[in-house]
Amino acid sequence: MAQEKYVAYVGTYTHENSVGIHIYDVDVTKGYMTERKVAPINNPSDLVVSKNRKFLYSIADEGVEAFKILKDGDLEPINEQWIGGMRGCYVEVDDENRYLFVGGHHDGRVTMMRLNEDGSIGDIADGIFHKGMGRSIAQRNFIPHVDCVKLTPDQKFLCAVDNGLDQVKIYRVDYENGKLELVDIIRGPLESAPRMIRFSRDGRFAYILYELLNQVEVYSYKVVDDMPVFEKIQTITTMGPKDDDVCAASGMEVSKSGKYLYVSNSGVNSVICYAIDQKEGTLTVTFQTRVCSDFPKMLAIFPDEKHYLTLNNASNDIAFYAVDYEKKYSIWEGKPIKVDKPNCIYILKLEA
Repeated sequence: MAQEKYVAYVGTYTHENSVGIHIYDVDVTKGYMTERKVAPINNPSDLVVSKNRKFLYSIADEGVEAFKILKDGDLEPINEQWIGGMRGCYVEVDDENRYLFVGGHHDGRVTMMRLNEDGSIGDIADGIFHKGMGRSIAQRNFIPHVDCVKLTPDQKFLCAVDNGLDQVKIYRVDYENGKLELVDIIRGPLESAPRMIRFSRDGRFAYILYELLNQVEVYSYKVVDDMPVFEKIQTITTMGPKDDDVCAASGMEVSKSGKYLYVSNSGVNSVICYAIDQKEGTLTVTFQTRVCSDFPKMLAIFPDEKHYLTLNNASNDIAFYAVDYEKKYSIWEGKPIKVDKPNCIYILKLEA
């Protein structure tokens, strides 16, 4: 049987030596990647691949840009569009490739962009600026900063994680009319700085990562009378017993099997792995590892779940680790790849 082929797309800041999205061939069995080429684009700080694996959408200085994914994984530019606000920081696409959603850190805006059948980005369908303040308007961090926009697994609602307001705003998505309607708000603790949200593979649980508290909150999720219902069931720390206040929780991902949730911590430069209770959704620490690089802003778990990598924004590299779940540890493996300011990654399985 032919070995499955994977490619990885890594978005970077391009104000130094990088010029765009780095494309890597992925060796899943060895837990390593080899760079193939770079697709030019200005500051692709986040990217996402459509569910049909035909298109890639990326943040750009100009707004957002669309690429066609070729059979070998290379990228072919399609078009770019302005998003109606300041530069975005996060992108999300619905399963049927109807709309692209953009989160704005700098202006606290959520933008809904139409997508065309050929994968190109159309005009702005809707846009909402978050309003209000957190603890103090005198401090930059306590004004609206939308750091993540994520659809619920049933595709009915968009979760907009606001780092400055300590909230996750829940919008109903009107696909027919291209509109967003605020229907609920998850209010985090004061000065918690929620950074992102992820869902369990079965769609029954949500995980919210708090950057300043260094915690993950676990919520059950369901829809009752066409309304989203989130109920908190657990709060767990991302810090080790000897970590201090320089810790800043930064990245979070659920493994392909749904058995594990990984979190990276900047400052103390660590990765913590939790086992996910498949019935209750709660988390139990499996292991915690000090990484060999600086500021692991994001991470990715290899499809076989025997390896993971960290994107290290300060040391300008990508580092690789092998996992032993039975012995509850991970170790550095392979030589780090040098790349300027890596921010995001998507590992894609290529069609046979």
